[in-house]
Amino acid sequence: MDRLSLSVPQGAICALLGDNGAGKSTTIRILNGLTPPDHGWARVLGHDAWEDAWMLRQRIGYVPERPKFYDWMTVSEIGWFTSGFQKRGYLNRYLDLTDQFLLDSRARLGTLSKGQYAKVGLALALAIDPEVLILDEPTSGLDLLVRREFLGSMVNLAGQGRTILISSHQVAEIERIASHVAFLSKGKALLTAPIDDLRHLVVRVRARCDGTVPVASSLGNVLQEQRMGGSWQVVLREPDRDALDRLRAAPGIAGYEETPLSLEEVYCALLGRKEGTL
Repeated sequence: MDRLSLSVPQGAICALLGDNGAGKSTTIRILNGLTPPDHGWARVLGHDAWEDAWMLRQRIGYVPERPKFYDWMTVSEIGWFTSGFQKRGYLNRYLDLTDQFLLDSRARLGTLSKGQYAKVGLALALAIDPEVLILDEPTSGLDLLVRREFLGSMVNLAGQGRTILISSHQVAEIERIASHVAFLSKGKALLTAPIDDLRHLVVRVRARCDGTVPVASSLGNVLQEQRMGGSWQVVLREPDRDALDRLRAAPGIAGYEETPLSLEEVYCALLGRKEGTL
C-alpha cells in the first residue's frame, strides 16, 4: 500500500473498488490483523488492527473471497467446531442464521452450491455478532439472483448499526447498497467519498460549440474529454462551479447539459479508461 488513507463511519457500507492488484485484498488483510502495515497504522473500533488483533477477533466478522472449510463436515458440524473458539452463544446464533438462510443442517459442505457455501461463510462470520463485517469478493462466482439476495442482506445488517467493508468487482450491483466508496489503484486511494457526494464531485458536461471549444482544464480536474465537430463533452472531478456558470452563459455555447455519473462511469473515468471519440 502507498500512503492509503481511509476512514469508514459506523453503520456505513463502504465499497473498495479497483482492478486486480489495486490493493483491496491487502487492505482487508491489514484491517483483519493478518498482515502488519509496512508504514503508518490501521485502527478498527479504536484499536490497532495488528497489535490488538487478538482482541478484535471477537468483534470483526470476516468472509474471504474463497472460504475453505472441512468439506466432510455438515453445516451444523462446522458451526459446532467453530464455536469451540468463540464465546458462549455462538453456536445458537449460527444455527439460527443457517435456518434463516434455508440451509440444511445435515448437508455436507462438499455437496453445497456456491451460493449455499457462501451463506455458510456469512453465517459463521455473523454468529460472532460482529460490530464490523469485512467481505472480500463475497459474491464471486454466484448466480445473479443469489448475488442480489446476498447484497440485499447487507443493507439490513448496516441498518442494525454494523459497519460493512466490502471488496467487489460487481460495480453496478454495489451501487445499489453502498453508502461510501473508495476507488483504489496500485495501492493508492484515487477518491473516497459518500455515494451521495459523488454526483457533485464527478460530473459530465455536454454542450454544442459554435465557435472555439472551451478549455476544459479551466473547469476542473479533467478525467475525460471528447469532441466531434460541434459536439463536446468532458468529465470533471471537483468542478469549478463558477467556471461552469460562466461557460453556460458564454456566447457560442448551446445545449449545455450537466449530469452525474453512475458508479461504474466514475470508476472508468478515475482509472483513465477512455470511451473513445464521440
